Amino acid sequence: MVAKMINLVMERGKKSISEKIVYGAFDILKEKTGKEPLEVFKRAVDNVRPLLETKSRRVGGATYQVPVSVRPERGSGLAIRWMRGAAKSRKGKPMRVKLADELLDAYNKTGSAFKKREDTHKMAESNRAFAHYRW
Repeated sequence: MVAKMINLVMERGKKSISEKIVYGAFDILKEKTGKEPLEVFKRAVDNVRPLLETKSRRVGGATYQVPVSVRPERGSGLAIRWMRGAAKSRKGKPMRVKLADELLDAYNKTGSAFKKREDTHKMAESNRAFAHYRW
């Protein structure tokens, strides 16, 4: 999962810079929490990982948002992508600090990435009536 995070943070093929950002964020996490950064990272990903999402299905000229369950691999990928996006949208700090803050927020079940998960679950729950269109 850490390798996936490094690859998703990477821009223009500069992996060494991406590694510095991610491992720098882990160092900041270790300072702030006093816990093992890998455990904090795994818990943060688990807290943000969605269990349900909606997919568009076109039936008889109408498009329905049909709730479907998310495979664990896809859920982890989505969680990491959401955390990266939320970290990038923060302003005024170096990326490693923004990433550490977002991971800490996800660990504490707050922040933008966790809110995105909750919104995804609400969307799936509100469209539960269309679950019979799943195939």
